[in-house]
Amino acid sequence: MQVGSVTTPFGRRPMTLAMVANQVLAQEIEPEKSVDKWKLYRSLCEARSRLQITDRALAVMNALLSFYPKNELSVDNGLVVFPSNAQLSLRAHGMAEQTLRRHLAVLVETGLLSRKDSANGKRYARRDRAGSIDEAFGFSLAPLLARADDIERLADEVVAERLHTQRLRERLTICSRDLSKLIETALEEGIAGDWTGTHLHYSALLGALPRKPGAIELTVALGEIEALRDEVANRLETQINQQKTSGNAPQNERHIQNSNPDCIPESEPALEKKQEENSVTGRHGGNDRVKAFPLNMVLSACPDITMYGPGGGISSWRDLMAAAEVVRSMLGVSPSAYHQACEILGPENAAAVMACILERGGQINSAGGYLRDLTRRAEKGEFSLGPMLMALMRANAPGDRKAG
Repeated sequence: MQVGSVTTPFGRRPMTLAMVANQVLAQEIEPEKSVDKWKLYRSLCEARSRLQITDRALAVMNALLSFYPKNELSVDNGLVVFPSNAQLSLRAHGMAEQTLRRHLAVLVETGLLSRKDSANGKRYARRDRAGSIDEAFGFSLAPLLARADDIERLADEVVAERLHTQRLRERLTICSRDLSKLIETALEEGIAGDWTGTHLHYSALLGALPRKPGAIELTVALGEIEALRDEVANRLETQINQQKTSGNAPQNERHIQNSNPDCIPESEPALEKKQEENSVTGRHGGNDRVKAFPLNMVLSACPDITMYGPGGGISSWRDLMAAAEVVRSMLGVSPSAYHQACEILGPENAAAVMACILERGGQINSAGGYLRDLTRRAEKGEFSLGPMLMALMRANAPGDRKAG
């Protein structure tokens, strides 16, 4: 049995109470206890944060285990390895001797190794006449074997915590995606509400997360964002119910009118008047050019345009449109292209589009050509400003990058 009695270190190395405790613990190992050394090493790697050991110390432990002749750590197989520092350094990927000694000391201090020093401090083994090791001096792996159950338990806890954190991250990512798209839908459908403020609140919740959030921080953020998502979803559901209710009344009214043979059908001149009104209000291909998104939403999505406003700031739509004229000229967009965008989209939305183009300047080769293409799509009802603004708001929110 290699554990023997309590031994003190050679030379000036101090003896500590913790070292005595580790040696006493090693002497209490059950004779039949054994464990696969490489399986235990993998558990040690998983539990390294709980045991407060570094990857360099683990590299040294790996080298020491490689000198153990059997795969199974057990008392019967002996628990002392005795490589020289030069041999250890080679198997620890050329680690400098001074660094090697420092990490060996860490492994001893954390109770994963103990020293069994000879009288002169050298590491060696005495063999009997049959060639079997009778006594060895070097590093004892007995503390590692004694703590095997504890190390495996810590490793299981770390793995479980990592999986739990991963699931929380996945749920947070899905919830964030849902909330962002629901807000985008509300903006696109023109549903009343402070949707910009809601998005800023959502971004603030994600932005408050640390760079590497733990399970507690993720749980708190997830709860708040889920509540915000449910609130937005409920408001959209309420809007749908209201539209169904309001839609039933005209349908019933039309049904009554159509059932009345004396009812006079709508005249052609009335239909022409309705089309004329749509033309005046600026509806092209189903796109309402008069409707503009909130100014604070545009500035939140496109902060770069602020510096081009009068006096280096933007506080009104007039300021944004003035800044858009400056940016238009700077990006080489022709007056005719911008004028056409104002006609189709409306001056406020055209200015907002210029702000978006400025924000994405590095991704757009020809600002003028891009604006003309957006204008043509808007005229056909194939382009809406909302998704573009929401995409830029997500890109400019640091919390969104953390959540992914």
